[in-house]
Parts: sequence; C-alpha cells; structure tokens
Amino acid sequence: MTTQRSIAVLPFENLSEHQDNAYLADGISEEIILALSKVQGLKVTARTSSFAYRDRKTDVRIMGNRLGVATILDGSLRKIGNRIRISAQLVRTDNGFHLWSDRFDRELEDIFELQDEISLLIAEKIRENYGHLEIDEHLVTSKTSNIKAYEQFLRGRFFQLNWNKEDFYKALEYYKRSIQLDASYSQPYFGLVQCYGILGSWGFMDKDEALEGASLYLTKGLVLQPNAPEAYFARATQDLWVNWDPYQALEKLHAGLAIVPQDTELLESAAEAYTALGRFEDAMALINQALEFNPLSPNHHYTKGNIYYLQRQYDHALDWMEKALAIDNKWDLAIRVKACCLILKKDRPALDEFLSQLSTDNTIGNFTLLYDALYTNSQLAPTQFIADTAYYLPWAVYAPLYTKQTEQALQALKTGIELRNGQYINFSNDPLLAPLADHVEFRELRQHTFPGPGQQAEQKKTSEKPSSRLSDLDIAKHKATLSTLMEEEQVFLNPNLSLRDLAASIGIHPNKLSWLLNEALGHNFNEYINSYRLKAFQGKVLQPEFSHFSILGLAYECGFNSKSVFNDFFKKSTGQTPSAWIKMHQR
Repeated sequence: MTTQRSIAVLPFENLSEHQDNAYLADGISEEIILALSKVQGLKVTARTSSFAYRDRKTDVRIMGNRLGVATILDGSLRKIGNRIRISAQLVRTDNGFHLWSDRFDRELEDIFELQDEISLLIAEKIRENYGHLEIDEHLVTSKTSNIKAYEQFLRGRFFQLNWNKEDFYKALEYYKRSIQLDASYSQPYFGLVQCYGILGSWGFMDKDEALEGASLYLTKGLVLQPNAPEAYFARATQDLWVNWDPYQALEKLHAGLAIVPQDTELLESAAEAYTALGRFEDAMALINQALEFNPLSPNHHYTKGNIYYLQRQYDHALDWMEKALAIDNKWDLAIRVKACCLILKKDRPALDEFLSQLSTDNTIGNFTLLYDALYTNSQLAPTQFIADTAYYLPWAVYAPLYTKQTEQALQALKTGIELRNGQYINFSNDPLLAPLADHVEFRELRQHTFPGPGQQAEQKKTSEKPSSRLSDLDIAKHKATLSTLMEEEQVFLNPNLSLRDLAASIGIHPNKLSWLLNEALGHNFNEYINSYRLKAFQGKVLQPEFSHFSILGLAYECGFNSKSVFNDFFKKSTGQTPSAWIKMHQR
C-alpha cells in the first residue's frame, strides 16, 4: 500500500572515471536516506530495498508499487579530483512526473553541507505536494573535518554491507584507516564493533580476538558519542551476540529506536532479541515494522520466517523462506531453514528436488541423512555428518542426537552455549532439539541461559517533537494575512514560490505554515497555491484582451511552471480538460 508522504532513494549512479568511486555514490545515497528518516511523518524506504533497483531498468510505477512509496529520488555522482558533481531528480511513482531536479557542483570538503541541502530540498518538495511534515532546520551535520577519514569510513561501510567473511575483513581495514586519519571520528569505531561482533559470533574469527576488538573499539567510540543511534546499535550487538544478554540489548535498541524509529537494523535486531527470549508476538511486531520500511530485505523475510519456524508453523515459515530466496537465491540461512521445514513436514520429494539445486554446498548431504535418521531407522554414525563451517546450524548437536548418542549431543549443546556461538541462541525453541526437551540438563540450560532481567526493559516511546499547532486566534490572523497576499498582492504568480518563501512573507516558521495549510485549510501547499493560479487562469482566458495567449502561455502567465502540473490540476479540479472547459464557457 502506497503512503503519500513517502520516498525511496535509489543508489546514485557512479559516473566517475574510476569505478571504485561507487563507495562514494553509495555512501552519499545512504546518508540522504538516514537524513530523511529523521523527518517525522515521512516514510523512507531502507537502503537494502531501494538499492535493489541499482540497474534502473524497472519502471518507476512498478518500483513505487513494490516499495509502497509515492516518490523516488534518482541521481548520479561524478568525482573529478577533489570536486564532485551531483545531479538529482525527485519523481512521482504514479505517473513518472518530475517534481524537482537540480545539479550541484561542490568541493568534496563541502559534502556534509551538500547532503543537508539536498535532504532539506527533498523533504520540502514532498511536504509541498503531499501534506504536512515537521522538518528540522538541518538534517545532516558534519561528522568529521577530515574528508579522507570520511572516505575511508564509506569504503568500510561499502564492504561491511556486502555481508560476507572476506569483505568484513576488508571493512575492518578501512575503518581502522579512518580512525588513523581522525581519531575523534566516532562512526568507524561503531562499524568495527559490528564487524568484530559478526565475525566472532558466527565463527569467522577467534572468539577471544573478536571480543577483545569489539570491547576496545566500543569503549573508545562511546567516549566520543555515547548517545548516537550507532552507539546504541553497537552496544546492543555486543550484548546480544557476544554476551547473550537479550534484555540489555533490548534496552539499547529501544533507546536507539526512540531517536530513529525507522532504522531497520535496530528493528530487526530487537526482533532477534525477542525471538531468543521466545517472545514471538513482540518479535513479529518489530520485524513487520522493519518490512514496512525495507520490503526487499532477504534477511527480514528470513527473520519473519524463522519466527514461524521456531513456533513450528512450517507452512508459514516456508512461505517466508521462499520470499527471501526470491530476492536472493543464495541466502544461506533461508536455504537451511527451508530444508529443515521440508524435513519436519516429511516431504521427501520436495526436499530432494530442493537439494538437487544446491549440489555445490558440501553440507547439503546432511539434510538427507537427517531425514533418514528421523523417518527410516537408518543406522548412522555422527561422523557421516559434515561440520557446517559456516556455523549456520548446530550440526555438532544434530549429528549425535539423531544417531542415538544423546549424552554427546547434550555435551555439544552445552559447549556451543558456553562459547556463545550464534547458531545456538534459539536452542530453547529449536524444533530439531525437541527430543532433548524432557532431559533435566536441557531444562536447566533453558532456565539458566536467559534467567531474566533484574528489571526488564520495556519499549521506549518515540520522542515527540514540539507541535506546530496554532491557536484559534493565530489561525484567524494568519488566514487573513494569507488572503491579502493571495488576493491583493497575488504572490502565487511567482512560479518559483515555495512554502518557505510564503512562510517568510507571513513571518512564521515553515512547519507552522505547513500545519495551517494542511490541518486548518485542508490543502497541501501546492493545492492551495495552484487553486489561486487556476482561478486567475479561468478569469483571464475568457477575456478578449488575453486572446493572443495560447492556453499554456496563459497558464504560465498565471504562475504555473509546468504543462503537466497545469493539465493535471485543471482536470482534477474541474473534471474537464482546459480546452473543453473553455469551449463550454465560450458557448
């Protein structure tokens, strides 16, 4: 469902001579996404989903429908030496009409000011066309005075978001270079914490080494910026995946969400924390929010399917794993849970067909062995199962458990929990560990792993900004001033008139004028201004002294600055085309 005050920011196309400048184009696009996400009341598609349309071959109407947004920001970046040129355009997804476009030539040192300028312009255009929004004076602030440090951070972020072992290590390298260039720049510290947390919890790095690295950079980052959303996310990552303390993680995650309620990384991480605690209803509510802002994330689809899987709702789980794999057919977590669902549904034909498509994976044979162990009374040995080096499923427990070596399985489970390995965090509700449910040791593990908080952190509400609502007296005063400006001074004849310009003429804040127009007068800015332009056009077009004007020429004379806007607004307001209306009234 499309939300009117909504936008997706496509990754800027890299037109630089050097293709490795893609990190800069991606980084600037993501910064604009984060900036616009701060605007209360504006729905902004998350990076993963908007970046899925990097190739730009999809019709804008299809993109708008799939992402549920009314507008799309498209653009390009060219870096020449120490200068950048950004071209950007804001497009309506219902008809492809350009609401705004511009080109910016700046020094790279001015990048933060440029990001702020573009973000504010975009927010203003959406407000003028779609309704009231509260917009701060600035949406982007300078994070470092060392542009080289910023570039190294963007390179690290670029590799981190590729989500594979080799690129995580590259991200570590670039984040450390960024810190060497500016030790007071906080963002790379938190990037390092996230990378070390993932590498350590999923077995891609020695656990102690990862823990030491995460703790070191977290401590330093918190000194610089203790209350940034990145800080809360980094601390929560360590709490959840390193320390296995979902309660502490949730406290930080909800604090971060109070600042940036649309942050899908925070939403998904909170869903994972609730899932570990078996609080599936809370987990589902949060992952549904994440999917609203990030509908093309394979990991969000997997996470939702995993919640169903852990509740033994295998048909629903399969549906969501299929959706994840439709987006990325190599998403390993979804592949493995789909296979488990087919096993638990006793659907051998579907399992065999699915596995036949994955012959390159050296652990795929485990699923066939597991099916045989469950349903055919095959005499198997644990050594027949291949260790999952990717650490996605706890085969070290499954192998002995389904070869009738229960004590060995329990010991492997204890070891995995003690080491805080990521694939064990949901052991309490793992359907394939059901045969252990009645064992005393298993019940003790469930009881003592997440014993409960001293005082459970509840979800914090999003902080409310001051209201722009006006008193009845102020409403009447400003309506009278607006009437004078429109009827007597005819400011609507200025084709470049903006909401901020009109607010300055009245002497009030743009947020208050936006509220006045939308809530008190029932029109967005463009509807309000264009209604006066339309009235002026209708008054002049039938008069002989204006007969030498063409229809479009007179529309421009009355303040319209686009043929499409004029025709669309005229038809919407009168139910007729301009030429049909003129003919009818001339008769």
